[in-house]
Amino acid sequence: MKKVYKAHILYTKEKNRFEVLENGYIAVDADGRVAEVMAERPRTGYEDAEFVDFGNRLLIPAMNDMHVHAPQVHNQGVAMDLELLPWLQNYTFPEEAKYADIHYAERMYRRFLHTQWLFGTMRSCVFGTIHTESTRLLMKLYQEAGMGALVGKVAMNRHCPDNLTESVEEMVRGNESLIKEFPQLSARPKDACKARTVNSPLGSAASLCEELSTPLVRPIITPRFVPSCTPELLKACGELANKYQLPVQSHLSENTSEIAWVQELEQESTCYGDAYNRYGLFGQTPTIMAHCVWTSGEELEMMKRNGVMVAHCPTSNFNLSSGMAPVRTFIDEGLRVGLGSDISGGHDLNMFRMLTYAIQVSKMHYQYNHDMGFLTLPEVFWIATKSAGSFFGKVGSFEPGYDFDALVIDDEVLHPDEYSLLHRLERFIYVGDDRQIVHRFCRGKEILEPQL
Repeated sequence: MKKVYKAHILYTKEKNRFEVLENGYIAVDADGRVAEVMAERPRTGYEDAEFVDFGNRLLIPAMNDMHVHAPQVHNQGVAMDLELLPWLQNYTFPEEAKYADIHYAERMYRRFLHTQWLFGTMRSCVFGTIHTESTRLLMKLYQEAGMGALVGKVAMNRHCPDNLTESVEEMVRGNESLIKEFPQLSARPKDACKARTVNSPLGSAASLCEELSTPLVRPIITPRFVPSCTPELLKACGELANKYQLPVQSHLSENTSEIAWVQELEQESTCYGDAYNRYGLFGQTPTIMAHCVWTSGEELEMMKRNGVMVAHCPTSNFNLSSGMAPVRTFIDEGLRVGLGSDISGGHDLNMFRMLTYAIQVSKMHYQYNHDMGFLTLPEVFWIATKSAGSFFGKVGSFEPGYDFDALVIDDEVLHPDEYSLLHRLERFIYVGDDRQIVHRFCRGKEILEPQL
């Protein structure tokens, strides 16, 4: 059923400015996609549509978390005084080993999804663990909630505890079982479109509709990082990504000690990024790399050529003493960038806080290089919405054809009448919280509170 929503509408089609419609209207079609944005209520074409008036509230695109470790939610805010490698060994790996227990996994994953819902995160790129059944459970919980996610069964087989190690064959078998259960494409109902035969991602012909839809929950190939994967495992990950045309996520140039370790392990590679590239894991299919704190030179050029996306995780980079990612450089060089909470290297699942932290990190960069201007509010909002959302398809904007992923903000408690609409949004980002988010939508469907 078509719907028309009335509210104060704010979004970013371009990175340097907001689109602002005071008392504007958004029409959403029956598939949950934006039909049009209007300054006045439509008089024709929507006679049968449901009309919803949100009054003096703000209507904005929902948040996207482009790098998060779901099984680390129990460690959130713990051991924040360590660097990356000791933090992994002493805290992260012992916690992830607990996900062999499906009951523990369900309890923690429900807590994790509930917190994402609270903060208005409707799409995520998620690391699970090596455990196939726990990863399957996480994907089903996302489906149950109606929230979008690319979920990865983590691959690793060296420099990690024995109870977090699996063979190449086990990794492939587990991933293929998830790929078959959660395909890349699905057909719309046959009465909604004209059927035809196409090649499916699983390599066989399938009778699908003229228009294919992308499921909200899909697998993503997830080698943890180069030090935890043998060449054979990296090669198998690349082959899986190519065979099923699946996206890839991992970590890149987060920490100087990590970079030196990769140079020892992959001596034929010219840089950290090339270590992934040699195995087909660096843009051969859609790829997002977290951190990229020390990315420059050849690695930066390779990312540009291959279309690799950056997941900027400012709180994690500070907490683990990794450094400050040069996001202004990435944007100026034309790289796509999104924001990630990186729980539990990061301590906060509220993606609106990531906008403020990203601005603050860029201002610290500015102190060392005045030629590199710091990020503005429209830029970080665009990074968190339209730029990040592009990894999922047409997500993160209110332009026609985009999925209606949206949040309704009731900022009455923040004295909205004293401020412009832009300042109201800025105040919510900086000092608001989940209590002001009163409605959440993903692909046109209102997402109700998930069960704990």
